[in-house]
Amino acid sequence: MTTSTIGKPGAATFLVADMSCNHCASAIRAALSDRLPGADVAIDLGTKTVTVVGEGAAAEAAIREAGYEPVRQAG
Repeated sequence: MTTSTIGKPGAATFLVADMSCNHCASAIRAALSDRLPGADVAIDLGTKTVTVVGEGAAAEAAIREAGYEPVRQAG
């Protein structure tokens, strides 16, 4: 995980409870890369969180399209 992503302006953090392994994380990272090229993405399997600097709504849609259920976290 890149801690520099957390707390950046425009960062959106999602709890992705059904992200359970490295394959899941890779699928989410690929979906985000396709939808938001060059976006700063941090994935933490331990906490099941995905933080993206960029358009939060587009990031949420990309995670859903990859087959996962993101829940946007406050903050």
